[in-house]
Amino acid sequence: MMSWTLALDTSTVVEAAVVHDGQVAATGTVDDARAHAEQLAPLVQRLLTESGIAPGDLTDVVVGVGLGPFTGLRVGVATGMTLAEVIGIPVHGVCSLDAVAAQWANEGAPAEFLVVSDARRREVYWARYDASGQRLEGPHVGAPSTLPALPLAGPGAALVGEPTGPARLSAAYLAASSLPDAGLEPLYLRRPDAEVSHQVKLTLPRTRSSVSRTR
Repeated sequence: MMSWTLALDTSTVVEAAVVHDGQVAATGTVDDARAHAEQLAPLVQRLLTESGIAPGDLTDVVVGVGLGPFTGLRVGVATGMTLAEVIGIPVHGVCSLDAVAAQWANEGAPAEFLVVSDARRREVYWARYDASGQRLEGPHVGAPSTLPALPLAGPGAALVGEPTGPARLSAAYLAASSLPDAGLEPLYLRRPDAEVSHQVKLTLPRTRSSVSRTR
């Protein structure tokens, strides 16, 4: 049976790919870290058209669950889950750092290395891997100065030192069957920058009641 996999990642910029029986049919990137909601759906439609298929031809969906900023991750995961539910196909999540590690392992990685992503607030997300792309430690979040001195890859590697591996995620590697399922809960490791207040505020003006007294 033929397989058509849609892979999505919004942990940094918008990345998507359509993979047919393990071969990349179409891939695309939108280099805007603040336009995930506006750009993801048009990109997916374009890639499906380039692949010559309709959404109903997809057999599964893979989404990158981070690590990454709160809003961007929610857009990618929600889009993948909604599309899969409408079509009636399975969907699963993959750690975005694992996909970068798999890419470097396929290209010939060193014995041990780090994959790093920008966590903002002068911090980075990171994990440590062996040459096969197997995760040995992490993911963690911390200051760049606290990371082990190992070869670097990933979209945030330049914040730590000189990268020698892939500088960005290729969405096609999200569809690799060897990557462990990370579930569909986005990976944040810390609270989002903006949070919902649970304090109830009175928004209606108070009215003063008057009582007339008769003598």
